[in-house]
Amino acid sequence: MLSSVLAPIMARRGIHYGWVMTGLTFLVMVVTAAAMGNLGVFLVPLQKEYGWDTASISGALAVRLLLFGFMGPFAAALIQRYGLRRIVTVALALIVAGLGLSTTMNQLWQLWIYWGLLTGIGTGLTAMVLGATIANRWFVKRRGVVLGLLTASSATGQLAFLPLAAMIADSAGWRMAVIPVVIACAVAGLLMLLLGRDHPSEVGLPAYGETKVAPPPPPPSSNPFKTAFLVLGDASRNPAFWVLFFSFFVCGLSTNGLVQTHFIPLCLDFGMQNVEAASVLAMMGAFDFVGTVLSGWLSDRYDSRKLLAWYYGLRGLSLLFLPMSTFSFYGLTIFAVFYGLDWIATVPPTVKLAGQEFGREKAALVFGWVFTGHQLGAATAAFGAGISRDALASYLPAFYTAGAACMLASIAVLMIRQNPAPRGTPQAA
Repeated sequence: MLSSVLAPIMARRGIHYGWVMTGLTFLVMVVTAAAMGNLGVFLVPLQKEYGWDTASISGALAVRLLLFGFMGPFAAALIQRYGLRRIVTVALALIVAGLGLSTTMNQLWQLWIYWGLLTGIGTGLTAMVLGATIANRWFVKRRGVVLGLLTASSATGQLAFLPLAAMIADSAGWRMAVIPVVIACAVAGLLMLLLGRDHPSEVGLPAYGETKVAPPPPPPSSNPFKTAFLVLGDASRNPAFWVLFFSFFVCGLSTNGLVQTHFIPLCLDFGMQNVEAASVLAMMGAFDFVGTVLSGWLSDRYDSRKLLAWYYGLRGLSLLFLPMSTFSFYGLTIFAVFYGLDWIATVPPTVKLAGQEFGREKAALVFGWVFTGHQLGAATAAFGAGISRDALASYLPAFYTAGAACMLASIAVLMIRQNPAPRGTPQAA
């Protein structure tokens, strides 16, 4: 395999192969984030072409978000059982199939199958759990920074593909706008097959920051779905799990379920153009990249509870400010900066707290269940905001509700027991 040749060459130059795995995983998470985020651009074009109401289309997108979350803990167990490369390749194949087949659809049920079922399962298998798995397996030092980079990949996917998708949809139709993401997913899958490895020891290396090569643990012989539920049963007895679950429910409620899905239609309601609204959303992605990488660095050094309290509080204030922005480009730019900086900056400290509470081996599985809460919140917002738009002719009640929920989450995370490391002292990864 190419990795067996490339890893020793890089090692002789002082470069750990873990950084190749980080780059590959970053690419995979970028293109799957684009597959998730771009669909919000197509909501209005689908309404115009087929006459489907907002709630019906939002329902399919909510199914996608639900599956994106529910696959998290099972993705971690499947990766343990069958290997990272196999699972990632299958996931990208499902996304390619779902998006590709959607270009031929003409019935609402097909939307639910292609964008809801296939895309939801595929993106769920390559969700945040994948980044947590890579960070935990390949890194001891710099784990927080790596996790921040991989988490920020969703912002990069949005940044790279969203304005392009909006421009293509306006000029050539939404079907043509799907094609770039399909091609990118296929390329990412091929690169993972050629260069990806499951554990550092497979290329004769220790994890980054360790000195001894540790053999990979044997794959669990038990059913991966049973393993996932056993971990859930154990974690659910710890109150910290439910605090993290609730806070991540609010995280999903206030990010990809609401803003990623409905922000562009909201801006169109206030007279903005499709490409202009997509550019504001991409701007949020740019600031989120900075904020999430910085959050990974901070989570290696400071109390993750206090970081989360700040993140949720600032996000809540920015959502409550949104109606006062007048939906001018200037006003939305201010919103994009403050909201974007902590869009998913919550992930590194949440993963850190999961590792501290439940241990290194269970961290990815526990975080998978916490991430399920994230997507339950996302699906609630995606469907609920669609109902709000149809029933009240406004998305704003959904945005006010999300802002208030963020303020509650800001208080809740402080209920997790105090981290023993003093403030400002680097913490063990």
